[in-house]
Amino acid sequence: MSAPISNIRPAPDQVLVDIARYVDSYRIESPEAWNTARNCLIDTLGCGLEALSYPACTKLLGPVVPGTVVPHGAKVPGTPFQLDPVQAAFNIGCMIRWLDFNDTWLAAEWGHPSDNLGGILAVADWLSRTRVAAGKAPLVMRDVLEGMVKAHEIQGVLALENSFNRVGLDHVVLVKVASTAVVAKLLGLSFDEIVDAVSQAWVDGQSLRTYRHAPNTGSRKSWAAGDATSRAVRLALMVQKGEMGYPSVLTAKTWGFYDVLFKGQPFKFQRPYGSYVMENVLFKISFPAEFHAQTAVECALKLHPQVKDRLAEVDRIVITTHESAIRIIDKSGPLHNPADRDHCIQYMTAIGLIFGRLTAADYEDDVAHDPRIDALRDKMSCVEDARYSREYHDPDKRSIANAVQVFFKDGSSTERVEVEYPIGHRRRRQEGIPHLEAKFRTNLARRFPAKQQQAILALALDQARLEATPVHEFVDLFVI
Repeated sequence: MSAPISNIRPAPDQVLVDIARYVDSYRIESPEAWNTARNCLIDTLGCGLEALSYPACTKLLGPVVPGTVVPHGAKVPGTPFQLDPVQAAFNIGCMIRWLDFNDTWLAAEWGHPSDNLGGILAVADWLSRTRVAAGKAPLVMRDVLEGMVKAHEIQGVLALENSFNRVGLDHVVLVKVASTAVVAKLLGLSFDEIVDAVSQAWVDGQSLRTYRHAPNTGSRKSWAAGDATSRAVRLALMVQKGEMGYPSVLTAKTWGFYDVLFKGQPFKFQRPYGSYVMENVLFKISFPAEFHAQTAVECALKLHPQVKDRLAEVDRIVITTHESAIRIIDKSGPLHNPADRDHCIQYMTAIGLIFGRLTAADYEDDVAHDPRIDALRDKMSCVEDARYSREYHDPDKRSIANAVQVFFKDGSSTERVEVEYPIGHRRRRQEGIPHLEAKFRTNLARRFPAKQQQAILALALDQARLEATPVHEFVDLFVI
């Protein structure tokens, strides 16, 4: 006869405690982290504004019940919507991620830490408006930037040594966890309540990666993070009302996350929580491309002048890359939709070689039907370079290297063009920020008249002034 199962409630798992302690009490001292967070804010919102040009995205936006307006609710930048914070988080998160153009973090797991802005900005805006309506002081944008640094750190540090994709889970689980922790703090939850809220995020059902991989790649990958950050807001609000937590959600035998979803292995950690991730985050500045292919596209653009007039003469193309790129975006056969194409390194490289560019519009059907694209794809092969794979994980390098060489039927070839660090990398930050600001200007111009653009720019590029601005006043600048 087996012994009865103990029903003594354990102390919370250390992973939960560490996250809650970091969110609740860590002071961000790094000027680089604060400044990078501001750049991340403007870049992320700009990506959302560009996505509003695509009906496939905008059809998902707005209230659940058409026509609903929430008094003192959160406003959705670039739209007329004012929503409850849960639905606003989905809207903002969906816009941010739609074109795969916001920031990236690459490690054992990858993802896009700025996806958390959906929940952070929605809750901060809603709280500010309700506080002002009650005669209280609003939150300021420094609170938003702090939340961004901490959400980046939680998602990124968890990703350093723990591969969720290898067990079939999508990286948006980390968006849910990070957003829940940060939103709980914004809502004023106690340390113990933050622990409870984070436990709810882990115990929640987690998304499969089905929608990111052949043969099922589809548009859910563009709204999955919005769904995750929105769910985080919902969970934090439930805990605020007194909903309990689950202290051994990770470690419980048989029923915990480790045993059910992580092959029985506990999480590993490379470093404590600080501001490392925001300082080292990768910006997608030049191309709306899955980040493992960013440098391949840069190589293709350098080769474009040598190849564009000799496309019919191409015999083969060799893309030298790293293991993660081969596992995620090395793809042959038909590509069925834009979501399929922006996760195919061969497609993105072919666009660069043929046209000397890569824009979000290049994933749409009218471009994709150009027969030259698939003709080049059929001639491409991906080869792993062990050094590229090793330095991809090296915490002092974090390269995302690719090289491209084109061979012609007459036996000649281009030079082998190699790019190890994309322009959005920390090692190229000084070079990249002017381009990031130019990208933001372009995205503002898609949506707003000149006077409104200038008002946004004047505030967004002034660190001290932005940090002191009430959140609702900042968001109001983006209302149409």
